Amino acid sequence: MKRAVITGLGAITPIGNEVTEFWKNLIHGKSGAVMITRFDTSFHKTKFACEVKEFDPLRYFERQEVRKTDLYTQFAMAATDECLKDSGLDLKTCDLTRTGVIMATGIGGMQTLEEDLISFAEGGKIPRFSPFFVTKMISNMAAGQISIRYGFNGISYSISSACSSSNHAIGNALDLIRLGRANVIFAGGSEASITQAAIGGFNSMKALSKRNDAPELASRPFDISRDGFVSGEGAGVLMIEELEHALKRGARIYCELAGYGAASDAWHVAATHPEGLGAVLAMQEALADARITKDDVTYINAHATSTPVGDISECKAIEKVFQNSLDKIRISATKSMTGHLLGAAGAIESIACVKAIETGIVPPTINLEEVDPAIHPQLNFTANEAITTEVKVAMNNTFGFGGHTSTTVFKRYIP
Repeated sequence: MKRAVITGLGAITPIGNEVTEFWKNLIHGKSGAVMITRFDTSFHKTKFACEVKEFDPLRYFERQEVRKTDLYTQFAMAATDECLKDSGLDLKTCDLTRTGVIMATGIGGMQTLEEDLISFAEGGKIPRFSPFFVTKMISNMAAGQISIRYGFNGISYSISSACSSSNHAIGNALDLIRLGRANVIFAGGSEASITQAAIGGFNSMKALSKRNDAPELASRPFDISRDGFVSGEGAGVLMIEELEHALKRGARIYCELAGYGAASDAWHVAATHPEGLGAVLAMQEALADARITKDDVTYINAHATSTPVGDISECKAIEKVFQNSLDKIRISATKSMTGHLLGAAGAIESIACVKAIETGIVPPTINLEEVDPAIHPQLNFTANEAITTEVKVAMNNTFGFGGHTSTTVFKRYIP
């Protein structure tokens, strides 16, 4: 089996529109939560979210292109643009038939869908829709537009498994690189669902925090006072490259993508298994796939959305998998700063894992004032302050509605 390494990174996030800014704000504990500017929240229970700030699509597209693409596709393409530049890949000399894209999303073109349906409803019975309605809205279009823009003729598709989506995309890319099906795959996820319908729908489920008086304090994973997640948006893209291909072109290697595990809670449409069954299975499979033991793991970027049930479930799973190694592992919940990017969460959190290995810095879990007493006391959540430590192996957990669980493992590259 061939080896896969990470040679490029790109990100559009609520705390930075490039990887350097994202990472700086992450390790300094900056919250991306603000009052929603996209629509009037007067009648919404939750009035804040982690919006992407100062994103100018004209920096990346011609005006006509902007009109033809949904915001989630724009985020994905902007992050890919940075990732490609960061990788140093020369498109004139690489084999484009062996260069692919696997771009995930939980929802896809939610903004386009909502706007066109509202316009239709207000306009009466005449079905007047934008000619770009379908191609802006469908969830595969980020992958399609990226492939078209750069001429990537290799593997190209989308994955949608709710909040596990981009981890599944990264795991798929790993398998395909290992099997020799591609030299390079741009993998990750994108989401742009801070809309009236999405916020309203999550509110109806009682899934969102309603801490409107202090949005920056609302996402508080593991804290006894947590009351729901904070919606986020953006995109993350990783360039996953076959090792020999990377070495031949003299690429800078961030780390190795070493393993991937996936499973299902098979429990509930919106709640995680109370004992974290699917999470346990995904983490165990990822460790086995990476051919490492629980004692090798230095850092876990937890899914930890700041929901009362979900955080406990994941903690029980970590406790079961790592047992006597708990005191050796640093855990953090970066959603405390970025909010929950749904289908893009696994991508930006994978970037956090890669940067932790590169820099030897574990980002914090902010807003953690009093750990829920139901959580095992040995779990170290890197509360409120980043720490400097050697990170040899980092694990990223993601869990999605429908019971989907997925875990990726990154480790320091050793020739």
